[in-house]
Amino acid sequence: MTKPENDRQFCEDMLPKVSRTFAACINLLPPTLAYEVLISYLLCRIADTIEDHPSMPGSQKRSLLESFERALGNKQHTCADVRSIFTAQEGGPVDDCQLTAECDRVLREFHKLSADAQQAIRPWVAEMCQGMADFSNEQRFHEASKGVSALIDVSDLDRYCYYVAGTVGHLLTALFPLHHRRLGKRHQEGLKRLATSFGLGLQLTNIIKDVADDARRGWSFVPRNLCSLHDTSPEELLEPSKQAQAQAVMSALIAKAQQHLDDALQYCITLPRSAYRIRLFCLTPMYFALRTLHRARHDPHLLNPDHKVKISRREVYAILRNTSLVAPNNFLVRQYYRRLKGNRPDFAQHIGQGAI
Repeated sequence: MTKPENDRQFCEDMLPKVSRTFAACINLLPPTLAYEVLISYLLCRIADTIEDHPSMPGSQKRSLLESFERALGNKQHTCADVRSIFTAQEGGPVDDCQLTAECDRVLREFHKLSADAQQAIRPWVAEMCQGMADFSNEQRFHEASKGVSALIDVSDLDRYCYYVAGTVGHLLTALFPLHHRRLGKRHQEGLKRLATSFGLGLQLTNIIKDVADDARRGWSFVPRNLCSLHDTSPEELLEPSKQAQAQAVMSALIAKAQQHLDDALQYCITLPRSAYRIRLFCLTPMYFALRTLHRARHDPHLLNPDHKVKISRREVYAILRNTSLVAPNNFLVRQYYRRLKGNRPDFAQHIGQGAI
């Protein structure tokens, strides 16, 4: 495939390849903010691809993440070490490897953003890189048994989710005021208090729906101490003989994710109603996660590796449509939240025939 000569075109072409859902959400934003968020997402995706390399030693991951972090602050620094490893496309999905191998193109676009945008983005991507390096290189966060490497403590899960998703919540919170004059100090303080929870709600939902897939890869984000509380272990979560115990573990994780999504709802309605397109951008993935969590809560095959927990295409389209209707009205935003959570089956009467 011929590489686009234009770095911006490369970045725009890569986004839907590495995340179709996020690409759809970014398009809800005003154009300048949308491109800043696009670049931010690709930077985070590169860091995540480095951290997620299946066979790379932790010390090498730390070195690459530190190199990538340096490039954020110095436009003269190139990530030749990252490029040389991922050009071979052996570190994960082909599109993620291509993006990571071409990380210098994304970095060049990052350095073309306004100084204010760079200042909003840089510290949070840097903190993500530092946190991922810690998890890659410090055995105290996880231990292996019977071929499964798992987090040890619930606090380790919280810390991991903060680094990979909470930082993103804060990054967005730093970007939004640059594009909406009515996001004053009061709004910003409220958003900052909830930014970590906003990110954690989305991340925990992804972890919950992928528990079985992760187990097949020999990894578990379900902490050992949480499993121990319910008389099981990460190695036994998929075993039929431990079904009741595994269900108790997953119920605890789902309750934890639900608390964070409740905070995410408050984050969204803290945004002024005049920030309509920013609200759309935040509400849409939150509603997707809420509905996915609802399905996980009631899915008897949640821990079946051959079964995918996901919302249907019809539901995706319906959520996109309905969110555009409810976004300006806090009452309807809350009511639709209750509906997708499973508490309001009669919500359709509030917004018309388009509701699911």
